[in-house]
Amino acid sequence: MKPVVGFGEIMGRLAPEGFYRFSQSCPGRLDLTFAGAEANVAASIAMLGGSSAYVTALPDHAIADACVRSLKALDVETRHIVRTDSGRLGLYFVETGANQRPSNVIYDREHSAVSRTPADAYDWDAIFADAGWLHISGITPALSRCAAEASLAAVRGAKEAGLTVSCDLNFRKKLWKWDETLSPRELAGRTMRDILPFVDVVIGNEGDAEDVLGIRAGDSDVESGELAIDKYPEVAGQIAGQFPNVRKVAITLRESISASHNNWGAMLYDTESEQAVFAPMRDGEYRPYEIRNIVDRVGGGDSFAAGLIFALHSGEYTEHADAIAFAVAASCLAHSIKGDWNHSRRAEVEALMRGSGSGRVVR
Repeated sequence: MKPVVGFGEIMGRLAPEGFYRFSQSCPGRLDLTFAGAEANVAASIAMLGGSSAYVTALPDHAIADACVRSLKALDVETRHIVRTDSGRLGLYFVETGANQRPSNVIYDREHSAVSRTPADAYDWDAIFADAGWLHISGITPALSRCAAEASLAAVRGAKEAGLTVSCDLNFRKKLWKWDETLSPRELAGRTMRDILPFVDVVIGNEGDAEDVLGIRAGDSDVESGELAIDKYPEVAGQIAGQFPNVRKVAITLRESISASHNNWGAMLYDTESEQAVFAPMRDGEYRPYEIRNIVDRVGGGDSFAAGLIFALHSGEYTEHADAIAFAVAASCLAHSIKGDWNHSRRAEVEALMRGSGSGRVVR
């Protein structure tokens, strides 16, 4: 398994303990960890037993040093991270929701190092020399024109080097602000349409295709958690129709009953066969995991992407049904873990795939 390279922004994540609100915790103590979509994927792949590397730009100070060490501790390769005097370490604050109160994210990432580092500051030839896969997301291009140009250079360089490229659409309305002449959806659509011609595997959640590409899944109402599950193969087919280079489309299917209770599953569509498979399946029918008492759902989509990339890239899950089942099981477990990184081992994921989901103590 050649290394999977993630390119994007990693930040400090600041969160109150448990389910406290910001108003209860400030002034007071916030827990600091590190997180970012592509870094989450690289970390999760390493913990599953795969090989991964991470590329970003970080300021040259002690907190960024600690960030790099946290990745190294998981055996994520970090030697191509650019250290710079231009820009800062981005931050985000997350207040974990419960029951009918949603989680809340506050971004503080303007003028971050990765948003100010030009594409030619990265040694793409060296980055991709021994790699087999590149993963990016729609979050980094949303930060700035400079970051969007670097993302485009990354996918171009990866394809020239013969890598498989995956992209999680990851629409974040709060971030797409760098061209004030366009709405966030218009800017996302225009930018991502330049990137997607270089992508082999498109990943998204139940609403990303509509937000970024204007493709709607029937009568789905993402806000209410009501999804027209049977319409998502059509969504994937339309994506493939617009971007014939795309080989696979994966869509996570989250039905939000409350902040603490979600139904969770996904679909994988193969463009060559024009066939879709869903997971989890039981008795021949799609039956999503019913996740109650969610510990932390932030990073759930990234844990799915990591599981899918690991399954497809390792070559050990030759059937599409097995690959998507592995990805969904991995991300299901991530909902039980605090923080963005999925501290789940491959054996634990495979046990859940086999139906071991009772939560009994392992002795």
